[in-house]
Amino acid sequence: MAEMDTSSSGGHKKGPGVKKGKKLSTRVDLTPMVDLGFLLITFFMFTTTLSKPKTMEINMPNKEKIDEKDQTKVKESVAMTILLSKDHRIYYYEGLASDPTKPPDVKVTYFKPKGGIRDVIIDKKKRIEEERQVNPSLTAKDKLTVLIKPDANSTYEDLVNILDEMSINDVTIYAIVDITDVDKEFIQSTEQANGDAQ
Repeated sequence: MAEMDTSSSGGHKKGPGVKKGKKLSTRVDLTPMVDLGFLLITFFMFTTTLSKPKTMEINMPNKEKIDEKDQTKVKESVAMTILLSKDHRIYYYEGLASDPTKPPDVKVTYFKPKGGIRDVIIDKKKRIEEERQVNPSLTAKDKLTVLIKPDANSTYEDLVNILDEMSINDVTIYAIVDITDVDKEFIQSTEQANGDAQ
């Protein structure tokens, strides 16, 4: 608020009939500005949205028992199994390895830009699309189905990374499944084969 100081300057007359005007001093009161500042701070505090914690949503399987006839069967040709192991190694094979007489061809890869698990997923999706055009038994519902099986010595980071790969490559059907003893044997035999090769 501006205030005008009207106190006289105490000057004397310079001549007969000539009056000197009073000097007025201006003083600015900043008290309302402080009030305005606090009002603005309060306004922005209440109107600003607080940052929300970023969490990953995982749909857990239903605990209810499902009849055998109601279960959807995954076709071997569209299935792929990914085994997460130690040292950020990813073992994978096509199919479900349901036939014990025919063990799958287990291969190893990593999370890397070229030749990694992303290229494997892209290649598998491409081959399923090509097979759907020539094979009438495959319908539009038959999409790439990935079974993710983390081993006890794998890291949580690898699990998050493989879930990111599912999202990046638009894999809509995937599940996190407990690793079996057969899968662990696949990993051991593949490690021995790679060790022998080196």
